[in-house]
Amino acid sequence: MGYLPLMPGTCGSVAALPLWWFLAGLPPIKYGLVLGGVLILSIWVAGRAEFYLGQSDAPAIVIDEVVGLLITLAGCPRHWGWMLGGLLLFRVMDIWKPFPIDLINSQVKGGVGIVLDDVLAGIYAWIVLALLARLLKLI
Repeated sequence: MGYLPLMPGTCGSVAALPLWWFLAGLPPIKYGLVLGGVLILSIWVAGRAEFYLGQSDAPAIVIDEVVGLLITLAGCPRHWGWMLGGLLLFRVMDIWKPFPIDLINSQVKGGVGIVLDDVLAGIYAWIVLALLARLLKLI
């Protein structure tokens, strides 16, 4: 996915949607355990990929988008509306990099740095989705 010439991060996020769809049926504790495993694996893979590619946070590395999207959609109903909304919000947060994501992106290096900014973007997007869910229940 990352070798696609346009929007590799978005393509990586879209490619993660089937994985989320499958995992969304798990009980929350199992979802969290899988997410934790994917997070640890992604830090290692991103660090190794950075080394082999010889480029810091190379566009070809998109495993961090998988983690960010899984965080964004954690607890969301398995529905296309939440899926697309989460995808859009995650991509906005990942591209915009609101504080402290921008700082972490520039200061933390290696696999941890590659993944951590997407973890925070996922958390920010998850918060917005949770607020939207609460608002929709009030209407």
